[in-house]
Amino acid sequence: MPRISCKTCRRLGESLCGREKCAFKKRPYAPGKLDSERKHRSSVSEYGEQLRAKQKMRLTYGLMEKQFSMYVKRATARHETGEGAVTPALKLFRELESRLDNIVYRSGFASSRALARQLVSHGHITVNGRKNTIASHQVKIGDVIAIREGSKTAKIFTGLAEKLANVAPNPTMTVDPTKLEAKVTALPREVEPVFDTQKVLEYYSR
Repeated sequence: MPRISCKTCRRLGESLCGREKCAFKKRPYAPGKLDSERKHRSSVSEYGEQLRAKQKMRLTYGLMEKQFSMYVKRATARHETGEGAVTPALKLFRELESRLDNIVYRSGFASSRALARQLVSHGHITVNGRKNTIASHQVKIGDVIAIREGSKTAKIFTGLAEKLANVAPNPTMTVDPTKLEAKVTALPREVEPVFDTQKVLEYYSR
């Protein structure tokens, strides 16, 4: 998983590193001089905007460039037509959201995707009752993700049931705080507005 610096967070305009004391939270602007201090305000090119959109999405999900470009290639490989057709942008978002580490994060089992990936790789997570250590595993509708029985007493999960009981429900899954498990019930219907997926696809189509 790529390490994200606070400088990168400031450059992309969002805290993506997962650190409690991320510099972006105190200085929510790009590194260097402020635009108001510059003699000539810099304008971002179309390519620059596409690159920024791509980096923001890639780093949000903690992927290396090769991994991320593979997801984009799959999403754009075949265009669907007719009623109910899924756009390449939504295909891309759904694949990223269906990663096991992301599902663990979305369920509330981990406070960040980086921690979620660690929980998966250390064998704390099961899918349909079987331990799964592959962060990129594609979770499907109906799959049940849970904290492994032997891991429930681990210090990292202390108080998790109480936290889950107070977490707002996710529209794509149901979470059982008492069993420490989550069931995927649906796929995302639209791309989160924080991502400019169109610019991401434009970047790779150059």
